[in-house]
Amino acid sequence: MERLSLKSYVKKCILGSEIAYVICLLGGFLPLRSQRGIELHHALFETLPGFTWLTFGSFIWGAVLIAVVAWIFGAYMVWMHNSSLVNK
Repeated sequence: MERLSLKSYVKKCILGSEIAYVICLLGGFLPLRSQRGIELHHALFETLPGFTWLTFGSFIWGAVLIAVVAWIFGAYMVWMHNSSLVNK
C-alpha cells in the first residue's frame, strides 16, 4: 500500500462535502415532504453554529464550516492511514 497525499485527499474531502452541502440545501426547497418535514429539514441546518435558513451569509458561513470540518476529517484519515503503514 502506498502513502496517501495529504493535499490531494483533503481537497477531495472538501469538494465532496461541499457538493453534499449544496445538494442538501437544495433539497430543502423540494416539495417532496410535508410542511412539518420541510421545517425539520430547515431546523437541522440551523443546528450549524450561526446558520439561519437561508441567507447568503449563512450559506457562505455553512460552506466555510463544512470545509473546515472536511479538512480536519481528511487530515485525520491521511494521518491514520499513513501512520498505520508498516515499513519493512
